[in-house]
Amino acid sequence: MDPPDPVEAIRFRMEQQGLVRKDLEPMIGTRTRVAEVLNRRRPLSITMIRKLHAKLGIPAEVLIRRPRLAGQSRRG
Repeated sequence: MDPPDPVEAIRFRMEQQGLVRKDLEPMIGTRTRVAEVLNRRRPLSITMIRKLHAKLGIPAEVLIRRPRLAGQSRRG
């Protein structure tokens, strides 16, 4: 089984911890940048990966993977 997609991992952790997009701003940047990342229009930077790993506990190995493109199947 493949490790989770980085965006799915972030969304899962948000759901687990009751977080909203605004809660990601200190780790990712502006509201627009958070939306771009969650909508798969912008990749995570190394700085974002470090902050998400440190603050949310998402494994860095998951965050460094390439996110699936919108509409791409889980097996694709």
